[in-house]
Amino acid sequence: MLKRKWTIFLMAGLCLLAFASTSWSGVLSDIVDRGELRVAVQSGAAPYAFMNKEGKPTGAMVEITREMANRMGVKLKVLDYDWDGLIPAILSGKADILAADMTPTLKRALKLTFCDPWYYVQPAAFTKADAAFKTLEDMNKPEVTVGVLLGSTGENTAKKFLPNAKIKSYKGGGRMIVQAILAGHVDAGVNDDLAVLTVLPDFPPNSIRLLDKRLGEGKDPLAFAVQPGAVNLWQWTNLFFENIRADGFYKEQMRYWMESTDWKKDNE
Repeated sequence: MLKRKWTIFLMAGLCLLAFASTSWSGVLSDIVDRGELRVAVQSGAAPYAFMNKEGKPTGAMVEITREMANRMGVKLKVLDYDWDGLIPAILSGKADILAADMTPTLKRALKLTFCDPWYYVQPAAFTKADAAFKTLEDMNKPEVTVGVLLGSTGENTAKKFLPNAKIKSYKGGGRMIVQAILAGHVDAGVNDDLAVLTVLPDFPPNSIRLLDKRLGEGKDPLAFAVQPGAVNLWQWTNLFFENIRADGFYKEQMRYWMESTDWKKDNE
């Protein structure tokens, strides 16, 4: 009788293992069988993802995932979402991978499986060029309103390091905070430094300045994300980044998108 019970338990365990293995590999095999990699992005977030002058999606993350699709031997399908629609797109299975300027946090990792970081950014505070704010201490006052992007790491950073200031959240891309500052709706803003510096050429020269001291306790990582349990796709993505770092594709993309402004004249 005892032997029979152990046999049943063993068979049940093997069935669960087989099911888990199938589900883990399912997303990657589905991509190959479908012939299409579906990527969730938030356009309007140059240089990460945006629409070029021809109305086609491009940006650092779009072109990196385009190369992912090429090396998988499939086509790329770019799906554009608002920030608060990115995670649901992955969880619902509408997208295979999330490629946005998203920081892996413990809270987000309860829902998503994050790949290894592909880039690091530094949170920054910024304001009008002629504003009286000189230091972070000047901004951390009840009469100061700070603009942030809803659901972003910058929102959490502002609440943590500027607890006395009023925090006003905006839904959309980084341009919205700069626009709000120049329109007088907020006194200052918090976002990652690259996102701020990237949009400044679109506004009057010398109208916005970054405070010398950066916020936070170091640089924040950015990472792609996949469905929980999509182990094979997670492993493949990490291996892909190892490969493009080794063969020079990653360095080429970083130089073009993150370390220069050549992409602006080519795409806008």
